[in-house]
This record gives sequence, structure tokens and C-alpha cells, in this order.
Amino acid sequence: DKRRTARNLVAKLSSVSERTRNEALAELRLISRQDPESRPLIADAGAVPYLSETLYSSSPAIQENAAATLLNLSITSRDSLMSTRGLLDALSHALSNSASQGAVQSCAATLHSILIADESSRPIIGSKRDILYTLLSIIGDEHAPARSIKDALKALFGIALYQLNRASLVGLGAVPALVSLIVRDARKGIVEDATAVLAQIAGCEESEEAMRKAGGLEVLGDLLDEKTAASTRMRENAVGALLNLARCGGERGRKEVGEMGVKVMDVIREVGENGSPKGKAKAVELLKFVVDGNEYENEVRELRLKFNSMNDFIDHSI
Repeated sequence: DKRRTARNLVAKLSSVSERTRNEALAELRLISRQDPESRPLIADAGAVPYLSETLYSSSPAIQENAAATLLNLSITSRDSLMSTRGLLDALSHALSNSASQGAVQSCAATLHSILIADESSRPIIGSKRDILYTLLSIIGDEHAPARSIKDALKALFGIALYQLNRASLVGLGAVPALVSLIVRDARKGIVEDATAVLAQIAGCEESEEAMRKAGGLEVLGDLLDEKTAASTRMRENAVGALLNLARCGGERGRKEVGEMGVKVMDVIREVGENGSPKGKAKAVELLKFVVDGNEYENEVRELRLKFNSMNDFIDHSI
């Protein structure tokens, strides 16, 4: 039966024979990927502490098997992972030291899996500055595979969902790293994910000065320029970032957002008309901010009337 199989394989992880351990590890990776019902059984059999310890292995292949198994288990057994002493330190070690990009990707994806589903994990993981630093190092590496960057961005997004983590990310240089990535990397999906993280981080007062120094406002404006071929998701994220800067920034920041908003008003209006429900809500709120915060009343009075009927869409959550 599945429970007996899980127990037997986990028992082999403590074998004195390296070959026996490796074979069991490979089998656990396979089973946990192919059979979702086996995941809680493997976790209940005590696999997580062994897998965590295995992330310190000198073998990239063994690290990769352990990391992939942990990722599979994180889908259904997050509590087993977070209750394992030293797991976050082991993930951090593999993120920064593994020669296997597969292990790096699985570790970052495991963090994302935990962060998205478990709000209580966000302040805990966000307090691990070595994890934050390593994830930012991955997105700043021009030679990193696209998959590694995307997995790191998703983990950073989960971390940034917790308000108090945003200032820590700003302090570690997240804003220039993200702005640089948006400017330089055209690979599919990366700019969308990078702008999503930037929009979250913009929701803290510390981000305003960092955005100014990194040229972030201009980059957001470029994404909302009619001449650029930015996707709808990029534009929705840019709208969200500007709105968060307006909400959380000081007087100077709000003024700069208002001035930028006037220049790209047509695209903001387009997001308000054709975006996702959340995108529409944020575009409407940003348009109202732009209208109320500057002297272009005649130019945008028609827009104000047009969007009054969309007030019920407004979502004040960051």
C-alpha cells in the first residue's frame, strides 16, 4: 500500500549506503510528482527533515532530487515543511550554493508555494535576509536561466505580499534590481512578473526615493506609453505600481505620479475599460487621483464622468 511504500522509502534515507539513499530519493521524487495522494503520506512518514538535510549535499544531482521532492510536498504538506527546524536555512543554502539550476529553481518555487498559501509564513521568510538577498542576486544575474529568474520573482512576490517585508526588500536593493531587469530582459513572462513584484514593493513609503534614484517612474511611464508593445498584464502592473506610489509616497512622489499619469492617461483609460476586474479598479482609482491632483480638469472631465459608473469596481487593497 502507498503508506507502507512511503515509510519504506523514507527509512532508506537514513541508510549508511549512499547508493540506497540516492535510489530512495529518486523514487520519492518520482512518486511525489506523479501521485498527489502520496505527498501527505511521504511527509507524515518523516521525509522532510531528511530532504532538508540533503540540500547540503555536495552532489548537485542529489540536491536537485531533494529540492524537487520538497517542492512536490509543499503543494499539500506546507505545515510539515514550515515546522521542520532548519528548513529555511537549508533552502537558503541550496539557493546560493547549488551548482544545479534545477535545485535553485525548485527551492525558489518551494518558497513561493509556501508564501502564497500560508500568510503566517510571510513575516518568517521575510525576516531571513539571506534568502531575500539571494533571490535578488538571482534576478540580477544576466546569465541566469529564465526559469530561475521567474521562480525567484514569484518567491519575491510572495514575500512582498506582507507589508513589513517591502521596506526590507527596498533596503537590499530590490527596486534598482527590478527596474534593471524590466529594462534589459525581453524573455517571455519575465517583465510581467518583475512589474508585479515592483507594484507590490511600491506599496511602502521607503520605495519612493528608491524609485526616483532607479528611474522607476520613467520605466513605468514607458510601459504605459501607447508606442510600446507592453502586454495588458504589464500595463496593469504599471498602473498598480503608480497607484501604490501615490498612496504611500510623500507629497513630491504624489506630484510626480500625477504628472506621469497625465502623460499616459489614454493607456490608463484603456486599462480601465478593458483590463481584468482588479486592473480596471486600479486604473479608475489612478485616474481619479490624476484628475483630482492636477490642473488638467478640462482635459479629463469627460473621463471622470465616464468612470463614475465604475466606482463599484474600486478595490482599495494593495
